[in-house]
Amino acid sequence: MRDIESEGKQIDDETLDYIHHSKTGAMIRAAVVTGGIIAGAAERQVEGLAAYGERIGLAFQIADDILDVSSTREQLGKTPGKDQAAQKATYPALHGIAASEARARQLVTEAIEIVSSLQVKSDILEELAGFIIARNS
Repeated sequence: MRDIESEGKQIDDETLDYIHHSKTGAMIRAAVVTGGIIAGAAERQVEGLAAYGERIGLAFQIADDILDVSSTREQLGKTPGKDQAAQKATYPALHGIAASEARARQLVTEAIEIVSSLQVKSDILEELAGFIIARNS
């Protein structure tokens, strides 16, 4: 709802983070936490997985926003530029490509640090975090 209400308006960082945490971030966080619970993770580990999920969820959305600006139809498999045409609130619109890429990398670094500290087999989760910003579609 906030995403739609923000179209065509100037918003601040706090609102943009709220939008992304409430959309993609919430879905990815839920998937990661659910996996941890099913696997029998301790409460501390589930909390760490939640923090990991929040960060990769936000990194995913930032990367998606960047791809919408910088990719071709062939690369994306969908029409690029839709966010700009709809005047959607995105990281590149608010901060530019370079700052958005830096923020996504920072979030992935934090996510990897968190998951690697949980004393679980984290190789796949670390690779997933890296893939989120390395993808081109």
